[in-house]
Amino acid sequence: MEREKECRGTIIRVTGPVVVADGMAGARMFEIVRVGEEALIGEIIALENEKATIQVYEETAGIMPGEPVTGTGRSLSVALGPGLLGTIFDGIQRPLAEMHQVSGDFIRRGSSVPALDPNKLWKFTPRVRPGDSVRGGDILGVVSESPSVPHLVMVPPALSGTVTMCVDEGEYTIHEPVCTLRSAGGEVGLPMVQYWPVRAARPIAQKLDPVDPLLTGQRIIDLLFPIAIGGTAAIPGPFGSGKTVVQHQLAKWANADIVIFVGCGERGNEMADVLAEFPRLEDPRTGLPLLNRMVLIANTSNMPVAAREASVYTGMTLAEYYRDMGYKVALMADSTSRWAEAMREISGRLEEMPGEEGYPAYLGSRLADFYERAGRVRTIGTGEREGSVSVIGAVSPPGGDFSEPVTQNTLRIVKVFWALDSDLAYRRHFPAINWLSSYSLYTGVVNRWWNENAGPGWEGMKSEIMTILQKENELEEMVKLVGPEVLPERDRLTLLEAEVIRESILMQYAFHPDDTYTSPRKLYRMVEMVFSFFALARGAVSSGALTETIRSLPVKSRLARMGTVPENTIDTVFPGIESQMREEFASLGRS
Repeated sequence: MEREKECRGTIIRVTGPVVVADGMAGARMFEIVRVGEEALIGEIIALENEKATIQVYEETAGIMPGEPVTGTGRSLSVALGPGLLGTIFDGIQRPLAEMHQVSGDFIRRGSSVPALDPNKLWKFTPRVRPGDSVRGGDILGVVSESPSVPHLVMVPPALSGTVTMCVDEGEYTIHEPVCTLRSAGGEVGLPMVQYWPVRAARPIAQKLDPVDPLLTGQRIIDLLFPIAIGGTAAIPGPFGSGKTVVQHQLAKWANADIVIFVGCGERGNEMADVLAEFPRLEDPRTGLPLLNRMVLIANTSNMPVAAREASVYTGMTLAEYYRDMGYKVALMADSTSRWAEAMREISGRLEEMPGEEGYPAYLGSRLADFYERAGRVRTIGTGEREGSVSVIGAVSPPGGDFSEPVTQNTLRIVKVFWALDSDLAYRRHFPAINWLSSYSLYTGVVNRWWNENAGPGWEGMKSEIMTILQKENELEEMVKLVGPEVLPERDRLTLLEAEVIRESILMQYAFHPDDTYTSPRKLYRMVEMVFSFFALARGAVSSGALTETIRSLPVKSRLARMGTVPENTIDTVFPGIESQMREEFASLGRS
C-alpha cells in the first residue's frame, strides 16, 4: 500500500553500494527509493529513527552527501504478466534489449524501462462471466504468450469477489482492465499484469510430496542421482569442471514446462555465450526456439553487487508465478556462491559481525529461505491445479574446497548433491560428476516411476552399478599399495566392469546430436546391455578366461558408443550388439 505523501531524505554517507540517508521519516523496510540527482534505484535494508541504510542496485561512484533520496512507497517487486517468456532481464527485471535501445552498450545510471511492454496488444480469451464468484488464483482468461505455453491470467492472491464486468475476446494491453471485481473494498479493475514483492513467497494451498523424477536426459543423473519434480539440487565444482555446461544441458532437456535461468555473478564472457546460444537452440519438445519457454536473468560479475543479491529472488518469483498456473518450472541459478559473495560484501559495508570466512551470520538462513520456495504444490484458487518449482543451484567453491561455508550450508538444505570433480574433467570424462561423492535423497521416491515406465528391476540394477563402482575404488587403493598382479581374476573383472560402466553409461558427449540426451527407454536398454556383458564375462572367467582377453573383445568398444545410437534405431542396433557379444564370448569358450 502506498503512502499519501512520499518520504524525502538526504544522503549523509556513501560506502560503495551502501548509502545512508537522514530525514527518512515514514520510510519502511525493503522500500524502493531513488538515490541522488540521477535517481539511482535502491532498497532500504535497515532503519534507525529517521536514518535509512540503502543498498543501491547501480554504480554509486560520484554520489555525494547532500544529494536527495526519495521513497516510492513500494517494495522491490516484479511485473508478472504476458511477455515474460523469451525476454532477457537484468537482476532487477529491466529488459536488456530495451535498455540497449535507451542507453547503448552500457546501461546508464538511473535508466529505467518497463519490464513488460505497455503498448503491445495481447489476444485475451476470457474464462469467466459477469456474476461468477472468484478468489485468488482463479483463472480469468488465457493469452497465447508462446505457441507452446498458454499464459493464464489469474486473480491476484489477496483478492476475491464477484465479477461485474469481463471484456470480450480481443486484443488488449497488459494495463487495460480485462475484468472488474466487486470485493469487500469496492470495485477493482483487474489488468493482465500484477506485481509481487520478490522477497515474499507466493501463497500455496498445500505442499505435496515429490513423486516423479525430473528427467534430465543425462545418464549419470537419471540413473544414479535423480532429482524429483519440485526438488532441490546443488552442483558444486571448481573452475573448469563443467558446471555451466551441465546447467545448460538441464535447461535444454529437463522435462519442465518453463525454464528460468539466472546468471548470478558469472563472468561476462560466459553469460554472453548463454545469451548468444539459447536464442539459437531448438526446443526438442516442440521444434520451436527454446527461448519460447524460457526467461533469462543476466547479472554478470561486473554489474553492481547489490543487484546480484536481488537477481535470485527475481528468478524465484517468476518461477512461482508460472507454478501457480499449474506448470512444472525448473530454476537454474548459476551461481549461488556469487550471490553469497554479494551478501558478504554488503554485510561488510554495513559493519555487521562477520561469520565463517567473512560471510554474514545469516548466510544459512538466506540460503534456506531461497531453496525452501521450491516444491511441488497444490495451487490456490478453484480446482485441483498442481505446479512445481525445481531448483538447481551451482556452487563455485574457491579451489574446489567443498568444506567452505556456502557449499556446507547448501548441503544442509538440498536433497541432491552432484559433486563435480576436476580430476574427471582433466581426464575428459564429462559430465564430471563424482559418483563416490554425490548422492540423492530422492532415489527411493522415483524408483517406482522407473520400474513402471522404463522396465522392471531398475532399483536392483542401479544398486549393483553403485556396488561395482565402490568396489573399484577399494581395489584401486589396493593396487596402489601392492600392484595389479596380486589381484585375483574376479577382482580384475570387477575393474573391467567398472570401466565398462564409466565408458558406456556415465560418460556422455553434450555436443553429439544423439548422445546429448538419453530417454528413459534408451537408458534402460543401455543398462540391460551392460548387464548382459557382465553376465557373459563372469561366466567366461568362471570357465577360465582371462580378463585381459575379455577387455580386448571388439564388442566392448561398441558398448562404449551405445549413447550415439539414434533413439529410433535402438530396436535394430542393440540386438545386433548383443548378438555380436554372444558370438565373441562363445568364441572364447572354443579357443
